[in-house]
Amino acid sequence: MPPGRRAKAPAGRLRRGAPIAIACVIGLGGALAAQPAPGPPQGSLAATISIERDAEPATLTFFNRSIVVLRARVLGRPPAERAAGARRILDELTERGVTGPVRTEAVSGGVFITVGSIGVMGLTTIDVDDLAGETLPTVTARTVSHLEQALNETREARAPAALLRAAASALAAIALGAVVLWAVGRARRRVSVRFVELAESRVTRAGIAPLSTLRASRVLDAQRYVVTGSIALVDVIVIYSVLTFALRRFPYTRPWGESMSGFLLRTVENLGGSVVNALPGLFTVLLIFVVVRFAIRLVRLWFDSVERGEMAPRWIYPETAAPTRRLVTALLWLFAIVVAYPYMPGSQTEAFKGVSVFLGLMVTFGSSGLVNQIMSGFMITYSRALRVGEFVRVGDVEGTVMHIGILSTTVRSLRNEEVTIPNAVVVGQTVTDYSRHSGTDGVYTPTSVTIGYDTPWRQVHAMMLLAAERTPGIRATPPPLVMQAGLEDFYVRYTLLVCLERPQSRPITLAALYANIQDVFNEHGVQIMSPNYVLDPAAPKVVPKPQWFAAPAQPDPAVPHDIGTIHSTGSSAAALAGGRPGE
Repeated sequence: MPPGRRAKAPAGRLRRGAPIAIACVIGLGGALAAQPAPGPPQGSLAATISIERDAEPATLTFFNRSIVVLRARVLGRPPAERAAGARRILDELTERGVTGPVRTEAVSGGVFITVGSIGVMGLTTIDVDDLAGETLPTVTARTVSHLEQALNETREARAPAALLRAAASALAAIALGAVVLWAVGRARRRVSVRFVELAESRVTRAGIAPLSTLRASRVLDAQRYVVTGSIALVDVIVIYSVLTFALRRFPYTRPWGESMSGFLLRTVENLGGSVVNALPGLFTVLLIFVVVRFAIRLVRLWFDSVERGEMAPRWIYPETAAPTRRLVTALLWLFAIVVAYPYMPGSQTEAFKGVSVFLGLMVTFGSSGLVNQIMSGFMITYSRALRVGEFVRVGDVEGTVMHIGILSTTVRSLRNEEVTIPNAVVVGQTVTDYSRHSGTDGVYTPTSVTIGYDTPWRQVHAMMLLAAERTPGIRATPPPLVMQAGLEDFYVRYTLLVCLERPQSRPITLAALYANIQDVFNEHGVQIMSPNYVLDPAAPKVVPKPQWFAAPAQPDPAVPHDIGTIHSTGSSAAALAGGRPGE
């Protein structure tokens, strides 16, 4: 019956039945008035029964349905005991076949609910959740509705004909679902094969790649994954729908089916509402990214022109144009993300904020080394210490620079090895560049030999220059130089400085130079004093004056022999002084 509707019995009958109702309420734990009405008569129910709020609410469940949540403690009976007492009365009533009618009677401070004139429970104002906006009339109406539905389902569960109809409809739904699943499985195989044939035919007509390459790639696998995922989603929907329908056929499992159906409908409704509500924000995000994309294209065009040399601003060099463009692009995208963040769907939810905080912590605790490498990469790039294509030596690694990245630098060694060096290591090492001035002033490569004091130094100079002249890959300009690097205990150290035509061929050129030095010294009978000898001859180790210009050395006719020097030595000294021989 609707809430607040009184029984049709005469008032005198109700008054006569009041003691019976009171006894039922007290004996079964039903709740009555929490507060007495203004001016209650002496001996009223509200004044007789003590009612207080309990910390542990209990839900009255009957025939798998939730009827009402009880929160009040009556006469020391907690809500759980009140719910158990009401459930026992309902079980006894259904055993006797009493399933209605459900009526309510307003009493002082509460509502009394009966089924077939038998008291079941009482509701008080304390049983109402004020924080959720509930009121006693709305709670009473919902309780009566749920109780009537549960009682009707108990009556339906005792009817064999209704159960047979429910079983037949459930079996029909299961059979139909099985047929649909079988058809979907057959369609999956056909659709997958059709997609593969369509992709192969289009690739063949377009001439993009041979069929063997397409079949070996992951494109066809991706198509199969898409088809398989779509079919699996359809299978899940079919199984979910059949299960929901079958559960709703039987009275006891009907609440489960209704909850599954309600969950699906609420999910679809929430998703649809979320999509509609997110459309303005998505449009704003799209607009922001379109504007930033256009700005990035303009930036790319400008930096590409600088890299090609078409523009020459003072604050940027062609070799730093590409990394600067990447840096500006990254900053623009970061700016776009920051501006678009408030408009992204779900950005204000706690989950989104939690993920953002988690990612921020990961970056904070794990980026100390990363930031060091990035800053080192900026230092290498903008100091122009290294350039792609240059032949350099970084620590123990010698080779050609192939790539300067934001985190590491790649060098191809002389043995054709790809060596990746972290940028922080590059910054902390001594870097020697053999290519920066090799095309203009030239970069000298040293080669040393040790010769005894009994060999004329002019002859040694001439022999080393002759060996350099015989070696291919050594530049004639600037000319090779010979320096006396030290007067050691047993020998004189001579250093030959040569400029290589190609620094990348450094090992091959030096190997040929070493061979020519040995050949020239052997041709003229001069001993190279490495390793050191032990015994010294008794005769003084001096060079007689007539032998000062021993072959292949040639005296300078313009200089007296007593103070003269060889032409090659004059050339070396002039070159070191920055002038021409003879100046």
